Amino acid sequence: MNKTGSLVLVCVFLAACETPGWGTQAAPDATPTTSGTIAAPTVLPTEFSLPTELPTPTETLLPSQTPDMRLSPEDWQNWPVVPAVSPEMKVLFQHGLALGNNPAAFSKIGDGEISTVWFLTQYDMDPGNYHLGSHTELLPVIEHFSGSFSHVSLAAGRGFDTTIVLGPVLSGTKDCNQGEAHLDCELRIYHPSFAIISLGTNQVWQPEIFEPGLRQIIERLLEAEVVPILSTKADNKEGNFRINTIIAQLAYEYNLPLWNFWRAVQPLPAHGLQPDNEHLTYAYSDFSNPINFQFAWPWRNLTALQVLDSVYQGVSSQP
Repeated sequence: MNKTGSLVLVCVFLAACETPGWGTQAAPDATPTTSGTIAAPTVLPTEFSLPTELPTPTETLLPSQTPDMRLSPEDWQNWPVVPAVSPEMKVLFQHGLALGNNPAAFSKIGDGEISTVWFLTQYDMDPGNYHLGSHTELLPVIEHFSGSFSHVSLAAGRGFDTTIVLGPVLSGTKDCNQGEAHLDCELRIYHPSFAIISLGTNQVWQPEIFEPGLRQIIERLLEAEVVPILSTKADNKEGNFRINTIIAQLAYEYNLPLWNFWRAVQPLPAHGLQPDNEHLTYAYSDFSNPINFQFAWPWRNLTALQVLDSVYQGVSSQP
């Protein structure tokens, strides 16, 4: 047989053996699968009537510690006044103890509403100088942080903002090094385990400066293994709550405890603000007198104590 004939036979044989559809595959099922959705956590209403008796800290520990169950930063107005503590903060606290941080010390970082003498200082006085009313459950936290309430922080002062906190202290400032930042000097001298940060009112027109400044303060505290406690401000001088939203965004990003002080004063007359819509209304923080709770400052001191109690109990508890 010649070569041409052989080639014809091979071609006929292959054609007879070919399987229909050879080289094709059935298309996979394109029907999308569905997954269950996670129910959103219960959200407290923004508006609520003024109580004569305040909730205990355990009643306000509402947010889940599971990241995907937390309320979003945009929904910060519904975050609880007193926060829960994330597992990351428990680890940070223990690392801080290993570095020599004082578990019974906290620093105040911020402006006039945290540096003023009527913010918590009375709890370092004789017990006859303050009245807890029905909130005797706060006696242990007052005893634990004794000395910090009246401590004059180098990172807090009237008119302070993020730039000043991160900026150098005045030359000749006692115990601070030449050119040392206010925050760095405070951390080096006092060795706190916690820091309450109350800033923003003095930078309502500078959100582009406030956000990176607050971020730098947070990261400096984390570097020193200090637990940052952020706080929302009571006012809305900027008109769109931009500053409080930034604070909530950073608290969410770093999984930090946030003291939602803004929410605590919403039921009060004028939302707890003086006619300038900036400074808080004042009454002596006597918790035994319900009338005082029509003003902002008793709420500020009470909720600050509750936050300190909640955060300390949270980070020091066993896993």
